[in-house]
Amino acid sequence: MDYINYFVKDRVGYITLARAEKRNALNYEVVSELKRAFAAAEDDDTCKVIVLRAEGKVFCAGADLEYLQRLQQYDYHENLADSTHLMELFRMIYTLKKVVIAQVHGHAIAGGCGLAAICDFVFTVPEAKFGYTEVKIGFIPAIVKVFLLRKIGESRAKQLLLTGDLISAEEAQAYGLVNYVVPAAELEDKIYAFAQKLCQENSRQSMEVTKEMIARVQEMSLEEGLKYAAEMNAVARGSEDCQKGIAAFLNKESLTW
Repeated sequence: MDYINYFVKDRVGYITLARAEKRNALNYEVVSELKRAFAAAEDDDTCKVIVLRAEGKVFCAGADLEYLQRLQQYDYHENLADSTHLMELFRMIYTLKKVVIAQVHGHAIAGGCGLAAICDFVFTVPEAKFGYTEVKIGFIPAIVKVFLLRKIGESRAKQLLLTGDLISAEEAQAYGLVNYVVPAAELEDKIYAFAQKLCQENSRQSMEVTKEMIARVQEMSLEEGLKYAAEMNAVARGSEDCQKGIAAFLNKESLTW
């Protein structure tokens, strides 16, 4: 792949944006390669947890503006196909079977902020700025909005999306956009330790089903959600991982997943 690198180390799959000269901006080819990389990581039995990171000074500056300018010559159906392509990437990360951790070492702007926020956990450095600047250039934060509302709620989403202002890493953490703010010198090690904790202490199957349920249950009514939860609870009791985990606990045995 030209814009994305992927490798696995100690059951952690690293997907790296490698378009530093363009501030890792997103275009059709970059989105295509990200989709291929995430699909490969999901199917990779040697990978249990995924880290999304980037080269250069910026995590991701959002859509490639030169590319967007070319898209203005497209008709509606061509633009719909392109925007659907991006939507599929965001949905893929959100519903991926494996936990995805964003390693944000620099600014995450517009679609780049959406790319980070869609991940299950976000680690960042204090110097990074976050925000959705689409309204400042006459564009709209359409796809990212669907996931942002779920993550931080309507009031915070309006604050970010309608002002287009950038916020600090600390503010992003207060908003619920970011989980951990870590000094740059410690970022990679902190994420590695966190990923190893998930790999060693948690069942792969349990994390997969829990993530799936979080995505699906929000669409349901109270009764539908509770029925779905009871059904999944019953299925989990009979799973191999649950039987293994409970047996180890009762027998006071140390268990490494």
